[in-house]
Order: sequence, then C-alpha cells, then structure tokens
Amino acid sequence: MTPLRALVLYSLAVCPIAAQVIDFESGGLHYKTLTKNGVTIMFAHLPTHIRDYTIMQVAVSNGSQIPWTIKPTDFRFERADGTSINPTNPRTVVTELIEKAGRSDVIKLVATYEIGLYGLNRLQSTNGYEQRRQAAAAELVQGKLKAAAAASAIAFVDIKLLPGQSTDGAMFYANQGKPLGHGKLIVRAAGEVFEFPSEPLAP
Repeated sequence: MTPLRALVLYSLAVCPIAAQVIDFESGGLHYKTLTKNGVTIMFAHLPTHIRDYTIMQVAVSNGSQIPWTIKPTDFRFERADGTSINPTNPRTVVTELIEKAGRSDVIKLVATYEIGLYGLNRLQSTNGYEQRRQAAAAELVQGKLKAAAAASAIAFVDIKLLPGQSTDGAMFYANQGKPLGHGKLIVRAAGEVFEFPSEPLAP
C-alpha cells in the first residue's frame, strides 16, 4: 500500500465524510434533505402563500434508536443579509386563517400541500398530516369548523418521534406573503445543527 493511499484511508476512518444536503424533485416541488444522527429532515417551499405567510412543507423521519422531540421553533430561516425569521406559532396561524382567510384560501392551501405530500415517495409518514386530517374530519364537518380542522391538520406542531416514526407539516413564516429569498434554513434538532442553503422559487 502506498503512503498516499494509507493516508487517505486513515483520514476517512478518523474523519467521516460530512453529511451532505441532497436536492431532488417530487410532486412538482424542489426538496432539500439532510440526515444527521439518524434523523432525516427535508423541506420544500410551497409555490403559494396565504395572507402574510410564506409556507414551507417540512418532513422529519427518526431513523435513530432514541426518541426526539421536534418543534417548529427549531426551524429558523436566516436571510442573506444576516437577519432571521422564525415560523409563527401554529395556533396563531390557525386562528388567523379561520377568522380572516376565506374558505377558498384554505382549500387552495390544502390542495397545494397534498399535491406535494402525496407525490413524496421518499416519505411514509406515520404521524403526520394524513393522520391528523382523518382524525379532524371525523370530528368536525361543517363551515368554519371544517376549515379549522383542515388548517390544524396541515400545521406542523410539536411532536415526539419514537424510533422509526415520521411526521410532516407546514411551517408558516410571516413575510408579507413574499418569498423568503436567498438564505439558509437552520434546524436545531436531534442534538445536531442542520443547515440547508435556500434559493428563491423559480417564477
């Protein structure tokens, strides 16, 4: 074995290759995914907004051997100018959607979200939107209650993921309905820091 080959093999053994962000297309959306400590996080910008909110579709899968709690507050978007924005509390979003958004807005949001989610073959969610939607639909069936159920089912909420479990949901960023633009999504979860470069959606 040559000295160079020995050095390369030693380096790989001592310094494992850093996790890399992977890009892929699914359901008409552009996703970025990253795995650290056995936990996989992926996200995509939704090509629609509702009222003042720009929306991300987020999915998390726990492939580790221990449970992890994932919260919307773990997801911070840092703009290119160094300023940052956190997602709005899900309860605040749902309340505003029901009080101020039209039924057609909620329907459009649900349709856009479902197109992306059901085309996402890489995720088999065990405790996400579809499960929340079915539970809510069984209880709330009319008028604003139905709209509330739909909005509540979509919003990403605090969740404890056991090993092998996964979830998904929408993150709402109050940005006057404008795209977040260039920057990076920073997620502090599973004892790690996930960083995703983020570009504006193509027109």
